[in-house]
Amino acid sequence: MSVRSALPLALLLLPFSLPALAGPAAGPACYSPAALAAKPGEEIVRPRAGGPVTLPDMATPTLPPVPAALRGSIRRVELPPGEKLVALTFDLCEASAEISGYDGALVDYLRAENVAATFFAGGKWLMSHTERGDQLTADHTFEMGNHTWSHANLTVRTGEAMRRQVDDADVALTLRRTEVQAKGCMLPSAPAQATGGAALFRFPYGSCSAESLNYVNDTGHLAIQWDVDSGDPAFIGAKGMADDMLRGIRPGSIVLMHANGRGKHTAEALRILIPALRAKGYRFATVSQLLAAGRPVITDTCYSLKPGDTRVYDDAARNGKRILPVQ
Repeated sequence: MSVRSALPLALLLLPFSLPALAGPAAGPACYSPAALAAKPGEEIVRPRAGGPVTLPDMATPTLPPVPAALRGSIRRVELPPGEKLVALTFDLCEASAEISGYDGALVDYLRAENVAATFFAGGKWLMSHTERGDQLTADHTFEMGNHTWSHANLTVRTGEAMRRQVDDADVALTLRRTEVQAKGCMLPSAPAQATGGAALFRFPYGSCSAESLNYVNDTGHLAIQWDVDSGDPAFIGAKGMADDMLRGIRPGSIVLMHANGRGKHTAEALRILIPALRAKGYRFATVSQLLAAGRPVITDTCYSLKPGDTRVYDDAARNGKRILPVQ
């Protein structure tokens, strides 16, 4: 297992620009506060009824391959001395047999506090939550990334089935951006989409194979993992979760949380975490902003917190089982 630090991202010739830190406004201007506000019960995860969730007939977006210096699994960022940035990230997973939720209280708090964040959305989630997906896509404080179509394990899923998980989520992300632009909601100054959205990718369960990692990089996605796991699918409680994250976060950390109803007490934990980090001098950045500020720390394979710790999810997927909590 090798760990390396790439050149500063800002020095590399990437096929996208990088956003500035979040501006003063909260929420996309083309939506009313009432439209953006959390609605009771929408965070609940429910079994899926009816036929399969489908995509319109659209071409898969294409991007140049990721430069050699950025290939692999990006876990955190080394920052210049004295720089205290952290990236809060939230997964929006949705498996084939469910319709997962939307943690509106969490998003409301991020907007109220003007906290930059990155959301890794499943393609199926974006098609099941079209209006919420549009709102997140239009928000200049946030950026969107690819979290596969239906949260498949890409260590176990191979070949065309693996490629479809990546490509179909790209199509869903593109569809959301297209619809937001058609509504006039995508402001030219909005930095959240400067990376093109689909240029960021997160592996479900934190698990990848050499085949899937290469495919993700070959199709122009930076593979973004984390060095701090909130553990929010477990029943830790808000204070315990916040305390654990505060112990683990250091300058350049990427923090994993969930905004799809799988996180337990995540919104409440943020109300403890965000003021505590600000008191320590931290500022909040999207993943792209964080990458632009320093040197990505990259490994040649994927894991959650230590090599080999995703094997339980891989074995379960091979046996046709699903283990909760999911990443």
